[in-house]
Amino acid sequence: MEVTVKDTRKNGRHLPLPSSFETILQEAPEEYQGMALMKWYAEKIEKVPPSDLKVMRQYFQKLVRRMVQLDASDLDLGGPASNDKVWYRVDGYKRPYDEAGKVGVDEADLLLLSLLSPLQRKKLISEYAIDFGYTLDTEGDDPDRRFRTTIYYDIKHLALSIRMLAWKPRPLESLGFHPIIERGLRFEYVRDGLTLVTGVTGSGKSTTLDAIVDANNREVEAHVLIVAQPIEYIHTSNKCIVRHREVGTDVDSFVDGMVQGLRQDPDMVVVGEMRDPETISAAMEMADTGHKVFSTLHTGSAIETIDRIVAEYPSDEQDRARNRLADVLRCVISQKLLPAVGGGRVLAKEVLWMTSSSRAAIKNDNAGEIYQMIWQGGDQGMITLEQDLARLVRAGDITPEIAVNFANNKRRLLQILR
Repeated sequence: MEVTVKDTRKNGRHLPLPSSFETILQEAPEEYQGMALMKWYAEKIEKVPPSDLKVMRQYFQKLVRRMVQLDASDLDLGGPASNDKVWYRVDGYKRPYDEAGKVGVDEADLLLLSLLSPLQRKKLISEYAIDFGYTLDTEGDDPDRRFRTTIYYDIKHLALSIRMLAWKPRPLESLGFHPIIERGLRFEYVRDGLTLVTGVTGSGKSTTLDAIVDANNREVEAHVLIVAQPIEYIHTSNKCIVRHREVGTDVDSFVDGMVQGLRQDPDMVVVGEMRDPETISAAMEMADTGHKVFSTLHTGSAIETIDRIVAEYPSDEQDRARNRLADVLRCVISQKLLPAVGGGRVLAKEVLWMTSSSRAAIKNDNAGEIYQMIWQGGDQGMITLEQDLARLVRAGDITPEIAVNFANNKRRLLQILR
C-alpha cells in the first residue's frame, strides 16, 4: 500500500526563503513527487544566484553551530518523520528543540539540495542517498569542526542526519586499555596484523580509531593510509605521513583503495568499514602482506565479530576464511557508549587479544570458547563487556540498571554484581 504525503508546497513557510527558492516552490509542477520532484528542484537550483545559495547555507550553519553549543552528537531534520522540527541528540537522547525553529518538508528538500555540489546532487538522485563530510568554520584559533553527513529519502522527501566528530583526537591513554593492548595498537611494538573496532552506530568506533592513528602519528616514523567514506577527522602529518582517500571522491571503492595502497608504501592502513567479502578479503590480504590494518564492523562482541566475518563467505569457503582470519587477526575491541551518572556518556568495551588458544578455537570452528578465554585473560589485557560494565558500576560511573540494559550476557553480569 502506497503512503501518500500531503503536498505542502502552497502552505505557509517556516523559513524566510530567498526569492529564487520561493519561486522554485511556487512553480514546482503539481504532478511531480519524490525522485521526479527532487530532479526538477536540482535543475532549478543550478540556476539560482550564488548569493541565494549562500543564504541557505548560512541558515544551515546556524543549525550546526547550535549543535556545537548543545554538545549534541547528532542533528536530524527533513522528511515527514521530523514533524517540521529540528532534532538533536544530547547525552544519548534524541529530541526536538523548538528553539531551533521549524523546517518544513518542502523547505528541507531545497535546503539540503543547496548544500550539495552539482555532482553530489546527481549522485543523490541516482543512488537515493549520499554520504559526505561537512566542515564548519570556527572563529579564532580553534580548529574547524568536522561532521559526518548523510542525506537520504524519507517518504518522497529528503532528510538529513549529521554527526559531530571529535574536534581533536582523544589521547589513546584516556580510553582505558590495558598497557598490553596499548602496546599492541602501536606500530612501534606490533607491525602487522588486523585489529577490528566494532559496535553499533554511535558507539565511538571512529573516536577510537582516530586516537590510535594520533598516538602513532606522534610517536613513530611511518606512513598511514586512511580509506574512508566519508573522511571524518583529518590528521595533520607529524612523525607519520598520513594520507586520506575518500571513497567516491579520491578512489572508487574500499577495495580499490587497498589494492592501490599496496603500491603506495604504507605501514598502517585504516579501512573505514568492512562491508562485504571483497573488502574483508582485501583487508586480510593487506594484513597478511605485513601491514598493520585497522577497520570496523557493526557487531557487539568479539565472538559475533568472528562469526560475522566467516558468515560473509559461501559455505564452501568458510574453512579457508577461518584459517586466514585466525592467522591475521590481532585484536578485537567491541564498544558501547552508555549514559553516565550525572550526564554525558562513558565507554564500555570488550577486548580480545589473540593468543594461540583463540587462534585454534577459530580454526576449529569453536569461536564460542573465546568468551571464557577473554574472561580469564585479564593478565593479557583482555576483558569481557560484563567485566567492564561491573567495573564502571563499582566506580560509580553508571547505574546497575544501565549496566544490565547494555550487557550482552545479563546473567553473567548479575552474578558479578552480587
